[in-house]
Parts: sequence; structure tokens; C-alpha cells
Amino acid sequence: MRSSSDLTTRARIRNAALELFGIHGAGQVSIRAIADAAGVSPALVVHHFESKEGLRRACDAYVTGLIRGEEDDDPLQYPAELAALLRDSVPVRRYLARAFLDGSADAAAIFDGFVEVTQTWLEEGRHDGTVRPTDDPRARAALYVAWQLAPLVFDTHLARVLGLNDPYEPDSTLRIMRAGLHMLTHGVFADGHALAAWTTAQAEEDSA
Repeated sequence: MRSSSDLTTRARIRNAALELFGIHGAGQVSIRAIADAAGVSPALVVHHFESKEGLRRACDAYVTGLIRGEEDDDPLQYPAELAALLRDSVPVRRYLARAFLDGSADAAAIFDGFVEVTQTWLEEGRHDGTVRPTDDPRARAALYVAWQLAPLVFDTHLARVLGLNDPYEPDSTLRIMRAGLHMLTHGVFADGHALAAWTTAQAEEDSA
């Protein structure tokens, strides 16, 4: 059984790896660099995680745990604290972007976890009247997740087009998220012609 101090050291190493992997990509980060960032020896990194791949799996598991709702509070209930939450989550968001771009071993599990949590959240919203009903809740949840992750994957392009210094910093994320949520809340199209066209196309495909 590990002591509490041992667990603290393990978490410090994991957090250092999470940040470095997110900035540089796992392939460009050495165990020595992680050890230096965590303030420990390379041997201690190996002792806790066996290898860099083991450390990467631990980072994936940590992020997946966050996605699956280890925190009980809904941050939307505390809007004044959102900026602080975004500041604290910068390393996690950078890591997520790299995980999807670099093909993390658990990238599929991370995405699936997002979809499961989001579908549950949207269904709860439908019951309490804050989310509109849909005839395809699974597709909506999956697309919602893809839209939320898109700014992480297209970070450099968003930064260029919107003139952002760092798309992961709270002020940038707030601007991007607010624009996206405005679209989801109020819509974009003034009438239903686009939806009608795609609905007709789907009906034609189904009957072919």
C-alpha cells in the first residue's frame, strides 16, 4: 500500500507529464524532462510508472476520470468561478488536444467517455426543461462533443483567425465558448430550409 506522501509524489509526476505532453507531445518529452519538472529523479518516475508509456496511460486514465464526473458540482451553477476553473484546466485541455492529434492509446475511450457523460447531461436537461428534445439523442451528444473538442484540435487556426495569443488561456476560451453557446442557444438560421433539405435527403436515402 502506498503512503500518502508516495501518492502525492505520484500525482506530482503525473501532473508534470500532463503539462509537458500537452505542450510538446509525448514523443518529444523525455522521462528526465518530466522528472526535472516534477522535482524528482528519473528513477523515481520509473519506480511509479515503469515507463513513459505507463505514465501516458496514467495521464489518460486521469483525464478519463475527470470526464466521467469525479466532481459532483456543475460549474454552470457557479458562473463567477468559470474563469478560475478554465485557468486550472489549461494543462488538461492541452493534453486532450495532443491526445487526439497524436493518437493516444486511450483517445477512443476519452471521446466515448465524453459522449456518455454529455448524453446523460443533455437528457437531464430535457427533463428539467433546459434542453430541447431531439429524435436522435445519441447523434446530438456525439456532435456536441465533437464541436466542443474542435477548438482544441484547431487551436492554431483559431488563434490566427481570431487574433488570440493563446487559445487555451481563459480569456480566449471564454470568447470561443460564448460564441459557440450563443449559436447553440439562439441558432444560426432564420428559417428551417436547410434542415428540411437534409431531412428530405435522409428520407430519400432510407427509402433507396
